[in-house]
Formats: sequence, C-alpha cells, structure tokens
Amino acid sequence: MAYVFAAPGQAVVPVVGSTDLFPVHRIYCVGRNYAEHAREMGHSEREQPFFFAKPPDAAFVISEGMTGKLPYPGATSDLQYEVELVVAIGRHGSIVPEEKAAELVWGYAVGLDLTRRDLQAAMKAQGRPWEIGKSFDRSAPISAIRPIHLTGALASGRIWLDVNGQRRQDSDIAKMIWSVDQIIEHLSRYFVLAPGDLIFSGTPAGVAAVLPGDVLNGGVDGVGQLSLEIVTAAP
Repeated sequence: MAYVFAAPGQAVVPVVGSTDLFPVHRIYCVGRNYAEHAREMGHSEREQPFFFAKPPDAAFVISEGMTGKLPYPGATSDLQYEVELVVAIGRHGSIVPEEKAAELVWGYAVGLDLTRRDLQAAMKAQGRPWEIGKSFDRSAPISAIRPIHLTGALASGRIWLDVNGQRRQDSDIAKMIWSVDQIIEHLSRYFVLAPGDLIFSGTPAGVAAVLPGDVLNGGVDGVGQLSLEIVTAAP
C-alpha cells in the first residue's frame, strides 16, 4: 500500500533550549477572553467561553531572535493582529476538572491570531462560520515553546505587542476572563485534548489593522517574544 501522493509534512514548533520539536496536533482558539477586548468588539464582559479552530499547518514558526516575513494574505483589506499566550498540551484529557487541568500543560509560547476582519465580519452578518476570516494559511504565527519546567504554571505576566515601535496592546494574562485551567476544563468537555494541541488563549484590547511594511513585536513575560514583518504578497 502506498499514498497516492506524498503525505504532507508534520507541522512542528521548536522547543526553547532543546533540539527537540513539538508536533502540532490541533490548534484551538478562545474568543473574547479579555474584558476590555470584548468591549472593544461590542460585547459584554463575561460569557461562556467559545472556541474556533485553525488547521495545524496554520502555525507559522518564528525562531528566537529572528523576524518572520509574512506575506499579506489575499482576499482582505483588513488584516488584524491579536497577541496571545499559547498553551501547549502534553497529555490526553477528556472532561478534565479545573483542579487537574494544569497536569495537561506541557509548555507555553507567544502567538498571533491573525484575522481577516472584513471577511469575519461578513460571515458574522450572514450567520455563517468564520473559517475564511480566521483559518487561512500562516494565520497562527508562534514563537518557540518554553517547557513548563522552565516557567512554572502561569497565572500572571505581562502580555504586550508593538507595531512599528509603538505600543498597541498591553495587559496581563491575569486579566483573562477564563484562566488557562478553566479554558482546558471547558474545552475538554467537547474535544478529547491530545499531546500536540495548541490553545491560543485570547487577546487583550488594542487590536487593529496592519499593512505591508509594518513590523510587529510581541511577547509574554516569562515565555518569550516574537517579531513579524508584513510583506507584500507575491503576485
């Protein structure tokens, strides 16, 4: 038996301080998980957590000390950034109680949930799924993963993002409406979490559009940083 064509490669993320690679299984994202961001998007401060997904190969790895070059995606004129703490899962779990959730965490990274906001808004207005606004190629830039034995379980820490040297997002992960443990508890009610899963945990206020030539620098204290330049897409 053989594949009818070459099987696609495994999406992977590097690990801080190691030559090992973290194989990506699934990418989950939490919507509106900071009160100020919820308000700027026109919603109430607290609601039941909700989730959407990106394909594993949406992960766009940015190595430490490097600036990733990301072509401006097609079919949009409103590409927006959302800096996020990413939680890397290292164990299986289903219907995980909050007090056991931390046992599933393998490590943390810094991520960007890139959004074609105009397409997302059009889908929302029509009551349709968001995939074309959220789940496009390279829509999940991510730093190397820092193992939890280097960080400890994170409940607080500054999260920030600059665009062209100007601070645009500045908050603390302690301000998440739903903590990492609560996110894992809720998500595991609907999906069997597995090693290799990545959870983008939501973004603070300050999201806005970027254009080719813009340089984004973001980070989470104790986890790392990433740097990304938006470049003109090839014709």
